[in-house]
Amino acid sequence: PKPPFFPQTAFPPEQRMVLVACGPFTPSDGVAFEPLSDLLEVVARDRPDVCVLLGPFLDAKHEQVESCQLLGSFSDVFHLCLRTIIEGTRSAGSQLVLVPSLRDVSHDFVYPQPPFAFPDLPKEDRARVLLVPEPCTLDID
Repeated sequence: PKPPFFPQTAFPPEQRMVLVACGPFTPSDGVAFEPLSDLLEVVARDRPDVCVLLGPFLDAKHEQVESCQLLGSFSDVFHLCLRTIIEGTRSAGSQLVLVPSLRDVSHDFVYPQPPFAFPDLPKEDRARVLLVPEPCTLDID
């Protein structure tokens, strides 16, 4: 059977800024998340309405991950990455959508993928941070 579709409603046309970026967000020689820091500066400067970030956030193919040379557990490094993203986009007020990847080392690598589990999500960010499965359909406005 065909999946149900939401009815199209007529809204006045408004311009929306949507920023989409995909990982990995680390350089190949380290896990310093410098590209992610640069991206967060762009978000703070441009203040998009919606920011869609696709994983991998901590890439399973990264050489430090493959050789187990991280200073913390995969889960700790991943949660630090998510906290950095959430706190770094807070001042911009952007709706944040986080989509997992099959190469995320700290997430289930089954398809379809469930959304990230992030029980420590701050209460003030729960309305603007959306953790979605892969694949997913987004309806923006």
